Amino acid sequence: MDFILPPTLPAGGIPWEKVLPPLIPRLNGTYGQYNWSPKLLIPETDNTSPAEVNCDDTGFTVQVDVKHFNPEDLMVKVIGDFIEVQGKHEEKKDGPGFTTRQFSRRYRIPKGVDTMALESAVSPDGILIISAPMLENDNSRSLT
Repeated sequence: MDFILPPTLPAGGIPWEKVLPPLIPRLNGTYGQYNWSPKLLIPETDNTSPAEVNCDDTGFTVQVDVKHFNPEDLMVKVIGDFIEVQGKHEEKKDGPGFTTRQFSRRYRIPKGVDTMALESAVSPDGILIISAPMLENDNSRSLT
């Protein structure tokens, strides 16, 4: 079987909804107690960014969506030139099992940020906000 590939990928990426069904038609239907569909293999696209990073003259800010975590499930630490954010939440389910949700992210701290003044807090709508001001330079002070 020969495959002809286009010279470039489409602007939106590979159209998985068109590619997967012809390649694996056997997965449609039922296998034992499981219902299968090629749609299960298509990666979900989420247009929302998991974090927003801003750095300007006033300071450095990172905003991370942590709606599924309690504040005590989160850890923020500075390691070298990076801020490391970790979250781990365990939930006991009915019966013998439990569910674990966790993540780990690293963000490079730009030069000129005062890491000693770094602060973090979780907003009421579940956004972790990490912020730090820029260091003051002798050149940035105005003479009066």
